[in-house]
Amino acid sequence: MILHCVFLRFKSSVQDAEKQEIYAAIAALKNTLSGIVDVKFGPNMSSEGLSGGFLDGFIVTFESPEARDTYLAAPDHLTVAERIVASADGGLSGLIVYDLAI
Repeated sequence: MILHCVFLRFKSSVQDAEKQEIYAAIAALKNTLSGIVDVKFGPNMSSEGLSGGFLDGFIVTFESPEARDTYLAAPDHLTVAERIVASADGGLSGLIVYDLAI
């Protein structure tokens, strides 16, 4: 399985309702793309103070690397990804993607 972890530094103008809409769009991909096991999202809850300004994020669990690769190329994912990048402070520099095999 693959944990696809995305950490976000949203623009200050992005309200909680918009964040929730983005997360809902990501979660909805589970209904249209096979191989997604689970989707979790929300604010960073760490008390260590080491977030580097990445205060939000989501994790998509895939059954395999191939399922992750299918997701990355899917038009529905690309639409959501464009919205995420547009909402991130600094565009692509406002996010970190980290995939972990488990």
